[in-house]
Amino acid sequence: MTSKQRAYLKSLAMTMEPVFQIGKSSLTPEVTAAVEEALAARELIKVGVLQNCMDDPHELAQVLADRTRSQVVQVIGKKIVLYRPGKDEKRKIELPR
Repeated sequence: MTSKQRAYLKSLAMTMEPVFQIGKSSLTPEVTAAVEEALAARELIKVGVLQNCMDDPHELAQVLADRTRSQVVQVIGKKIVLYRPGKDEKRKIELPR
């Protein structure tokens, strides 16, 4: 992913609300499965990490990206933005070249 594409995805994610929240139980298989489903439906999602989660958001983002075969767009504070290209051509996000 180029820096131009990453910047475009960041601008799209700015207005989004977090779809999921990761709490004190951290990354459970259920959370991973739910993130997987959301990525299949939306391509770009935002995940919030609650204050009671003791894990580092950067590490959580990398683990989630590995498990869901997605890319980390950004991690700001306790917010994670993930992107995975979808298969549905009608709802596909067009990235700049």
